[in-house]
Amino acid sequence: MSEKNRLELFREKRAEQNEKVMDLDHLGIKRFFNMDTNTYRDGALPTQTKELLGLVASAVLRCNDCIDYHLEQCAKSGSTKAEIVDALNVALIVGGSIVIPHLRHATETLEFLEEEGTLK
Repeated sequence: MSEKNRLELFREKRAEQNEKVMDLDHLGIKRFFNMDTNTYRDGALPTQTKELLGLVASAVLRCNDCIDYHLEQCAKSGSTKAEIVDALNVALIVGGSIVIPHLRHATETLEFLEEEGTLK
């Protein structure tokens, strides 16, 4: 059996940590998580567009965990690699050169998603 890649380890850790956060049973935390989930549902903007926006914001804010999460959601909502790369270009322009290390991170994550067949 092969070793797990960085994205697979991230998924596992995120699930474990989210469960621990929910076990805190705090109403405000639960409401925030619910609001976050509902924000990305179809509305005036479709989910696919919202996830691309989330990806751009995550790259500009330089959060690799957020980048991985939104890359997965972009793929699940039907974004193509070309659309995702175009969105990452917007992040680079908005955020500047400080985004480059996170662009590298995103590029590796895209490779993982392609290898597993998640990304078109």
